[in-house]
Amino acid sequence: MSVKKRKIIIAITGASGSIYAKLLLDTLSTFQNIEVGVLLSDNAKIVWKTELENENYNNYPFTFYNKNDFNAPFASGSANYDTMVIIPCSMGTLGRVAHGISNDLLTRAADVILKERRKLILVARETPYSLIHINNMKLVTEAGGIICPATPSFYSQPKTIEEVAKTVVDRVLDLMGIENDTYRWGS
Repeated sequence: MSVKKRKIIIAITGASGSIYAKLLLDTLSTFQNIEVGVLLSDNAKIVWKTELENENYNNYPFTFYNKNDFNAPFASGSANYDTMVIIPCSMGTLGRVAHGISNDLLTRAADVILKERRKLILVARETPYSLIHINNMKLVTEAGGIICPATPSFYSQPKTIEEVAKTVVDRVLDLMGIENDTYRWGS
């Protein structure tokens, strides 16, 4: 019997925190049985270049989709993508998702994931939060989404920026249901 291939959408917005997206894409590229569709907002490309000083988002072995490509498979629930991660997730994107505003492929895909009762993970990247942000997080949570703030942990005593950021990415992988060898509390 063949193993079912996981189908995952990774959306990257223009919020600060391109390192989180990079580390997640790096990790996902090591798996054979995962199909990944990637969406980058226009601002995400600018922020990636500013923060990581490269444009290496083009070098991943995934299919990339244009923000207006409503023919992308995951624009419909029938394509059966099981998980979507928005990493980092800007507060503007969070607000559009919370209110069901499907004005581009990213927000349409999030809407599809929610309506199909599949897993939507938003790695919120802002500080501090306004009451509007908090209320939008509440709406997404009530709709079945998971808010996973880009808040690193320090139990593992990370030594580099990458190790600090990886503590967030490891939590995202856990939420996605993907095995990963990482620090575990009490182990």
